[in-house]
Amino acid sequence: MDIVNIHEAKTHLSRLVERAAKGESFIIAKAGKAMVKVVPVDAPDQSRMRRIGFLSGAFEVPDDFDRMGEDEIANMFGTNP
Repeated sequence: MDIVNIHEAKTHLSRLVERAAKGESFIIAKAGKAMVKVVPVDAPDQSRMRRIGFLSGAFEVPDDFDRMGEDEIANMFGTNP
């Protein structure tokens, strides 16, 4: 994401608005410190985007997942009969 200083933003406002309208977000900074983020009006709200299920089907959890390494752990602590 590009960072534009405030002076450049004032000088090239029309060009920057066109970039944002095409979907290109950017940050306006003052003295090197980010002040605002410019995004297109129709950009999806990041706080409302859901990521649940994005790895669905990518791997399987074994049935004995909660008991994996049980014998090794018992041996390490000397509790294995």
